[in-house]
Amino acid sequence: MTEPPSDFTATEGRLWQAFRHGDVCDLRTGVPELDNPNTSRVWGPERTVRASAVARLLLDGPQPVPGTVCALKLSGARISGSLSLAGGTVSPYVELHDCQFEEQLLMPECSFTTLRMVRCAIPRIEAARMSTQGDLHLPQCTVPGGIRITDASIGTDLLLNQLVVHSDRHGRAISADGLTVTQDVEAELIRAVGEISLRSARIGGRLSLRGSSLRNPTGRQALNAARIAIEHTLYLSSGWESDTLSGTGTPPRGVRTRNFTCDGGIRLDDGRFGNALVINRARFRLTAGQQLSLRRIQTPELRFTPQAPPTGRIVLSSARVGNLATEAACWPGAGMIDISDFSYVSLRPTGPFPLRARLEWLANATPEYSPEPYEQLAAALRADGMDEEAREVLLAKQRRRRETLPLATRMWGYAQDLTVAYGYRPGRAAVWMAVLWAIGSVYFTRNPPEPLKDGEGPTWQPLLYALDLLLPVIDLGQDNAWRTSGLQQWAATAMVLAGWVLATTVAAGASRLLRRN
Repeated sequence: MTEPPSDFTATEGRLWQAFRHGDVCDLRTGVPELDNPNTSRVWGPERTVRASAVARLLLDGPQPVPGTVCALKLSGARISGSLSLAGGTVSPYVELHDCQFEEQLLMPECSFTTLRMVRCAIPRIEAARMSTQGDLHLPQCTVPGGIRITDASIGTDLLLNQLVVHSDRHGRAISADGLTVTQDVEAELIRAVGEISLRSARIGGRLSLRGSSLRNPTGRQALNAARIAIEHTLYLSSGWESDTLSGTGTPPRGVRTRNFTCDGGIRLDDGRFGNALVINRARFRLTAGQQLSLRRIQTPELRFTPQAPPTGRIVLSSARVGNLATEAACWPGAGMIDISDFSYVSLRPTGPFPLRARLEWLANATPEYSPEPYEQLAAALRADGMDEEAREVLLAKQRRRRETLPLATRMWGYAQDLTVAYGYRPGRAAVWMAVLWAIGSVYFTRNPPEPLKDGEGPTWQPLLYALDLLLPVIDLGQDNAWRTSGLQQWAATAMVLAGWVLATTVAAGASRLLRRN
């Protein structure tokens, strides 16, 4: 069949011939204001193609002109009626530019080779369980009624850059639960109002939301991607755009930079990221009940460097991370962080993050004492060869633990802290021993005791006598050869008690260090 069907209009006839030749049917005027598909201006019959005619070409089109390949390449058209391709198989290549759809696009369980729609205005896209052998492109499209691509399978890339999408009646802007994409999902600089749902999605490359704006004013989540699996990296970071270009990385001079912004919760619970999760130059404006939830995620690297601390709660409980790259200014205050059972191999500061700030970070994350965050930070510091800092963290842990103990045990803890810092500063014991020895030696030099038996016993040596009193167990033969009374007796008793306290605290500290090692 070489001529278009008799019921085709003249415009549809042009499209028929272009389809057979694999050429573009361009109905645009060349005037940007007149070619904008989002205009309220109604395009006339010279730019109108019926949805039924498009469906006929895609599902049961004519044979190509010899030496060519059929393709639907349509620009600047108004597609009247509802385009339904449900359950069909579309073999030709499809590319639409600046087209205006009158009604929703229905493609559930439809199979394509490649589908590209650029700068199109579409009331809604219904494409659950659709599949493509190649790409699915929707850059710069406007979809006010939401997109549904649940359980869809994309053979190569999914491109959504600069998409503008609003929610459906269920509050979802993009429903993509169970989505499978073999390569990358590029969703940079998009503007979404409503929830983006990517639960249990599988992405073979990266998912980039650089420079995007997500907002869900009526629900809890702006991005719900629980159980997502991304083989490479998830980017929640900045992007850039100009009048002719958009991209990531270092922006060229004179272009606009857009941060990633999110007004609503983010849920990435149980997510798996093969290379990294990057949260950089991002803003999270969370209300009561909304969270940045990263429960049980697994990734070799978490880069958490938002432009400002999130206004809501950050939850990293039971997450498993290799390198944690962050800094002090990125985290909210007390009670807004949950890092229970959060483990990481190393902590790589991207800016100022001294030990004092790290301890404050742990205190903010543990309103009620929990040892695990302190032990995790100490282990990461030891792995980086920072043993002194690791001991300071463990000392801070003991001081936090002391606050939870009964009064008598707290007093014993204060004694251990004052003398040997719970064993993490053993040199203090030698200092205390030397001070007490010197004080005892001076006192007993000026106030020597009487010999127990006249003419018997060792020669009086106040230095050895004071040392014998201080050293428990060890007998230098001095303390039992002299008789004390009055203040001498009280001084000797105090020396003996001080020696036992020092010895006990040193033993307790040493035992604690040996258990830790």
